Amino acid sequence: MRDGTATHIATQLVELVTNLERDESDTAAGLHELIENGVHHVIGAQYAGITLAEKSKSVSSVVATHRYPMVLDAIQNRFAEGPCLAAAWEHHVMHIADLNAEQRWLRYRRYALEQTPIRSILSFELFVDGGSMAALNFYADTAHAFSAESVELGTVYATHIALAWSMMRRQDQFRSALASRDVIGQAKGVVMERFNLDAVEAFELLRRLSQKSNTRLVDVAAALIDSEHPLKPRRR
Repeated sequence: MRDGTATHIATQLVELVTNLERDESDTAAGLHELIENGVHHVIGAQYAGITLAEKSKSVSSVVATHRYPMVLDAIQNRFAEGPCLAAAWEHHVMHIADLNAEQRWLRYRRYALEQTPIRSILSFELFVDGGSMAALNFYADTAHAFSAESVELGTVYATHIALAWSMMRRQDQFRSALASRDVIGQAKGVVMERFNLDAVEAFELLRRLSQKSNTRLVDVAAALIDSEHPLKPRRR
C-alpha cells in the first residue's frame, strides 16, 4: 500500500473520530459509521461487523453493516468457535481466503457456508479486557477477495476503531454517572422534604436502604422517585 494512501485514510479516520467525539454520538451509532467507512476503503470488503464475546461466553454483534455478519456471530455463539473469536483470543489477524477450503472450526464452517454466501473473512483484534474481547471483521462473498493491502488497511481501521470505542465507552460511562448523580439528587430531595431531614441525613438513609436491600443506590433512588405510593413522613 502506498504511504500516501495510508496517510490519507488515517487522516480521514482521525477526522471522523474527532467528529464523533464532538457530536457525542452514542457508541453503537459511532461504531457503525466507522465500519461503514471501512467497507468503503478496505479492498475487497462487502460487509463489516464487530464481534463482542462477554465473560459469560456469549457472543454477539455490536454493530454490522448487513445481516450476514450477525448470522456468523450467532453461529460462533452457538459453537464457541470461529475466526472472529480466534483473532481476539490469539492476538493476531485471521485471514480466511476461502471458507470452503478452511479446515479449522468445522462446525462454524459448515453452518456459515449453509446460511451465508460469505467466503472471505478478515478479523482483527480490537481489545481483550478481562474476560471480554472484541474483534473487527470484514467479509466478502467471493473467495480470495482480500489482499495484503486489504490486511494493511484493515489494521489501520482496527487501530482507530479500538481507540474510538475506548473513547466512546468513557463518554457513555461519564453520561451514565451524571444521570445517576441527578437521580440520586432528586431522590435525596424527596427524602429531605418528606422526612424533614438535611442533605447528609437524606443521603445516609438512601445508602442504608441500598445496603439493606442489596440494591444499587441509583436503583433505590429511581424506585423512590417512580413510586406511586409516597413514604409516610416520620414524626419529629
